[in-house]
Amino acid sequence: MKGILLAGGTGSRLYPLTATYCKQLLAVYDKPLIYYSLATLMLAGIREILLISRPGDLPLFRQLLSDGSKWGLAIEYATQAEPRGIAEAFVIGRQFTGQNRVALVLGDNIFVGHGLKRFLARATAQPSGATIFGYWVSDPRGFGVVEFDAKGNVLSIEEKPSEPRSHYAVTGLYFYDERVVEFASGLRPSSRGELEITDLNNIYLAAGALTGLRFERGFAWLDAGTPESLLEAANYVSAIEKRQGLKIACVEEIAWRMGWIDDDALAALALAGNNSSYGNYLRSLLLEQEI
Repeated sequence: MKGILLAGGTGSRLYPLTATYCKQLLAVYDKPLIYYSLATLMLAGIREILLISRPGDLPLFRQLLSDGSKWGLAIEYATQAEPRGIAEAFVIGRQFTGQNRVALVLGDNIFVGHGLKRFLARATAQPSGATIFGYWVSDPRGFGVVEFDAKGNVLSIEEKPSEPRSHYAVTGLYFYDERVVEFASGLRPSSRGELEITDLNNIYLAAGALTGLRFERGFAWLDAGTPESLLEAANYVSAIEKRQGLKIACVEEIAWRMGWIDDDALAALALAGNNSSYGNYLRSLLLEQEI
């Protein structure tokens, strides 16, 4: 399975923070926002990743992530010149995707919770069809909303309904089979001029090939697209990390624990962190292993 990390958009809701800087590179406590969505793909066992962003922002991502080899990844890059919808990512990435299944995550989404790997494993284990994730929110009117029946089957998906049929918002994490490029290429732009991810999901739903998984209590889904949500995300990560002494979305640690890099590679990454708390944390992983 391959992964697409969509880091496009203008970040207008975060102005003036994003007047000269890409929102996915803004700090969420101790690391760039993009690390959190990258970590989600890594926890799903995905190592081949296509990052899609605006032309002016790609050099910044290349500087930060390079080709991903330092973490045992293979990262490629592509351009989305204008924000024409989430589903356009599959049209842009059709050569990268080929005939492979693919997961897409939005670059401003953060997923945290015990058992996250188990949920991701359920999605990657699906041999065909699509998988979306629902998360309970108090006011779902500003989201794509997924309705489930008593057995957990998906009944409907609506985009920002005035009268939602459930409280489950569709998160910015999606898994698809190899048909996704064909389906996405056949979509017509919405009234907003975008290729809507909801329309794509409804194609799978109509074909009886859409699975919906509901994140349970104890999970956190954070969309850091506004100043308030960016601050809330930073405070949440800070509180968890300080209480547990463990880092969230530490891509170096994930790569090491997955066996994609060895101790020497982790030590080199720690050295690159110099005497920062982040570098010290990476060194502590190796020291704890020796005890």
